[in-house]
Amino acid sequence: MKKDLQPTYNHDAVVKCACGNTFTTGSVKEELKVEICSKCHPFFTGKQKMVDTGGRVDKFLKKFNMKLEE
Repeated sequence: MKKDLQPTYNHDAVVKCACGNTFTTGSVKEELKVEICSKCHPFFTGKQKMVDTGGRVDKFLKKFNMKLEE
C-alpha cells in the first residue's frame, strides 16, 4: 500500500457561515465557508427566510399575485 495516500485529518477545522457564526469541526480542510448554518437555517430557527436566486421568488410572487410577508 502506498504511503501518504490519504489526506491529513484536522480535528480543529474552522467553519465560517455567511451570517457570522463560527464553530470548529473535523475535516481534511483547515477552513470551511458555508452559506447557511444551524443558527440561520429556517428549519432550526422557525423563521421563514426567502433566498432569492436569479429573481425566481419575484417571478413566482408576480405569477400568483402574492406579496412577500416578513
